[in-house]
Amino acid sequence: MTDAVESFGFDHRTLTAPFIRIAGSGLGGCNISKYDLRFVTPNQGSMDTDGLHSLEHMLAVAIREHRKGVVDISPMGCRTGFYLTEIGAPDLMGIGESLRKALEGILDFASVPAANEEQCGNWKDHDLLKAKGYARLFLAALK
Repeated sequence: MTDAVESFGFDHRTLTAPFIRIAGSGLGGCNISKYDLRFVTPNQGSMDTDGLHSLEHMLAVAIREHRKGVVDISPMGCRTGFYLTEIGAPDLMGIGESLRKALEGILDFASVPAANEEQCGNWKDHDLLKAKGYARLFLAALK
């Protein structure tokens, strides 16, 4: 049963974050690709929920400025990163460049998008500074 879950198919002990990897393509016979955007090394730590939540909101806006086929970006339950799903064939180099640009743009955000009661189901659980800190950590590793 667990074989059907892609992320259960590799040894998380061998991974060192940050990294980007293709987590699936041609999903359901469709032209859809899924990426693992890992900010924290598995089993070595996790992101605080308020910073993770804020970064999710910020990435939802910023990544779409650089990727036209984005379907969704969702935080991982383990709080070590995000899954990005988009329409199109796998493009690891393009995702890396788009993520870099999105994270650089996030550093200029003055507030967290949609962090209000009308647009967010847990609107009080945000931290702009933590989200920017996570963005900086990933960017530093790219250099």
